[in-house]
Order: sequence, then C-alpha cells, then structure tokens
Amino acid sequence: MCTLEQRGRVFVLTLTGDGEHRLGHPLIASIRSALASVLAAAQAQPQGPGAALVTVAEGRFFSNGLDIGWAGASRARLGELVDALRPVAADLLALPMPTVAAVTGHASAGGFLLALCHDYRLMRADRGVLYMSEVDIGLPLPPYFVHVLRAKISQAHALRDVVLRGKKLRAPEAKEMGVVDVVCPGAPKTATEALKLAEQLAARKWDGAVYASIRMSMFPDACRAVGIAVESDEEKSRHFASRL
Repeated sequence: MCTLEQRGRVFVLTLTGDGEHRLGHPLIASIRSALASVLAAAQAQPQGPGAALVTVAEGRFFSNGLDIGWAGASRARLGELVDALRPVAADLLALPMPTVAAVTGHASAGGFLLALCHDYRLMRADRGVLYMSEVDIGLPLPPYFVHVLRAKISQAHALRDVVLRGKKLRAPEAKEMGVVDVVCPGAPKTATEALKLAEQLAARKWDGAVYASIRMSMFPDACRAVGIAVESDEEKSRHFASRL
C-alpha cells in the first residue's frame, strides 16, 4: 500500500509497488494512517518546530484515481470511495507543515486531486499526465473535487480545459498553467528535487499550527468542502490577537 519514512525533518510517504495505485479502501486507509503518524510525530519532534511531507509513488503511476474496478457498475460503491477520499484531502489541507507531491507518473481523477491537495507539485517531463477524466467517462465531479480544483488551478482557461475538456496535461504545459511548480527530467530527479525542496521548507522551522491556519485561510471554500471547520473572521481576529 504505502510506506512512511522520516529523513531528518522530512517525512516521505511512498505509494509502493508497480501498480496503478488505485484509491480503494485499503490504500485510502493506509494513506490516512500514514498521515496520522506524520501528524503525531511532528507534534512530538524533540528538535522543535519545522517539518515537511513528500508524497511520491513507485512505478508508472502516481495514482490512477479511485478503484473503479472494485466499484464496477455500482454507483453506491463509487460513492463510498468518493466519501472515503474526502478525509484524505482534509488531512492534507490541514496538515501543520508544508507538503510536496512528487508526481513521478500518471495522476488521474482522484490521483490528480491527491496531488493538488499538496502545497507544491513537481512533475517528471518524460512520462505521465495530469488528467481529470470525469467528463470523458460520464461521471459528475464530486462537489469537493470542484472546490479543490478551483482553489488550486487559478487560471480560468486552465480550469476550463482540465474540467470541461478533459485535457491531459504533460509537465511543461502543466507548469505554464500554474498547476505544477517544477518540471524535472525523470522520476529519480523528481523525487530528489521534491526531497530537496521539502528539506528547505522544513529548515525554515515555521510554527506548524500557524502554517496550517494560513493555508486554510487561503482556501476556505475547499477546506469547508472537505469537512474542515474553518475559523470565522471574528475567530481569526481573536486568534491573531492572542498570538501577539
């Protein structure tokens, strides 16, 4: 399913194996367990504040989306998976540290969403696409998918092409559209550069609670859509005053 390794201040979550990393109940549970461990370990770090997360995958796929093979023709089963993935998005958007996705292969539908829930995205240039496939396969987009897409793809034409055209984005075009931050020549370099970026971010030793609060204030609609309780403006003002 996945493994979790700590390298100094950086946590590396790896989707293991050569498969498609389909987001079924077992993989979703494994990712959530890993993220819970990251949160607990970060809060107990003896070296004080400062941590970051890198998510990477083995093989040709970052993640090919929800496990539609398990769901089959059952809309109820598909709905189960959509609901199960929502807390993963919440875990990432609320995680009290910078997050980096090393997109080392294809990221489709729910896999694309998984990458978007990270703060930074690095993508290999030689293989892989970002693809929101729902319009092509005749499935409506879950509301929380739409909110995350709106939050993370700021260019209107890019959002239109991703959602309404089902455009498959290779790394250079994704970077032009602002969907990914860095393009790397291959999978090993993508993973290496993601780890390097994470180390740089962790070295800033930011207060994790403050970092998460700022992130959530940047994307309030997306956070509400995935089930995160976002502070009201009045609560934010009180919280801000208490930190002075």
